[in-house]
Amino acid sequence: MAMSGAVALLAGAALLPVLAVLGELRPTWVALAAYAALCGAVGRHSRPAAAPLVAVAAWLFHNGFVEHRHGGLGWSGPVAEGAHLLLFAAAALLLAVLPALLAALPRRTRGGAPGRRDAWHAEARPLSR
Repeated sequence: MAMSGAVALLAGAALLPVLAVLGELRPTWVALAAYAALCGAVGRHSRPAAAPLVAVAAWLFHNGFVEHRHGGLGWSGPVAEGAHLLLFAAAALLLAVLPALLAALPRRTRGGAPGRRDAWHAEARPLSR
């Protein structure tokens, strides 16, 4: 879990120059989506319990360098900041549990082995004349 936080911090720092080159180092939906995607990417390789840690790490960089520039953390109110944290945590959590959810879905198979009967026909016997 601690490794997920460390990776999220490093990835958040690495995302800043990319946003700067794109001219999106300002509070826009592009920067918010980029950090949500970063949370999803880190969450994909993490346990679900690490989602809050990944979200806080992304929020620190988004708040400090995208919204309030120069590393100064600011507070825009509980609704705005809570929504950012919730978005980041949801992205990390969704991609952390998605493989387990997909694995739990029933799989449809195409046919069986030749000569093998399915459950419906297992008890069926050929008609004798």
